[in-house]
Amino acid sequence: MSFDVTEGKDCIIFVTKEDQEAPSNAELVADDPDDPYEEQGLILPSGDINWNCPCLGGMASGPCGSQFKEAFSCFHYSEEEVKGSNCLENVRNLQECIQKNPELYPQEEDEDVATQQESDSALTSAAPPDTSALSPESEPSPAPSAVTPDSPSATDGQTAS
Repeated sequence: MSFDVTEGKDCIIFVTKEDQEAPSNAELVADDPDDPYEEQGLILPSGDINWNCPCLGGMASGPCGSQFKEAFSCFHYSEEEVKGSNCLENVRNLQECIQKNPELYPQEEDEDVATQQESDSALTSAAPPDTSALSPESEPSPAPSAVTPDSPSATDGQTAS
C-alpha cells in the first residue's frame, strides 16, 4: 500500500511494486488561469526573473542551471555603470560548466566547422570532372589570334582607331 510524506511544499509518495504495476488512475488538472508564471515572459511583474520562461531554453535547469542562474541574476540586478561588469566571475563559472558538458551545450565553432566541412564536401562533389584524361582530338582548338603580323597594333603611346 502506498503512502505519502509532506515536507514543506513537497509531497513525497512511496509506492509498492504492486502499485507501480497497476494502471494509473491519475487525473490531469487543467491549467490554472491564475498561475503567476503562465505567459509572463522573462521578467515577472514583481521584477523577479521567471526561471520557467521558455525563452531561457532550459538553461536554468540541467547541470549548469545554478551557474546560469547566478550569472543571469547578477547581470539582471547589476547596477554597475557598465551593466554586468561585476559578474565576470559568475559568467566564467558558467562558461567552464558549459565547456565540461559539450554533449548538452554544443559550441558554435563546432557547428561552424561542421557546416564548413559540409559545404566543402558539397563543392568538391559539384566540381567539374577532371579533363586531363581527354584525348587530344577532343580538346578545343586554339582561337585564332586577332592580331596578325601584317595588321597594325597599338603601342604604348598610341591607341587603336
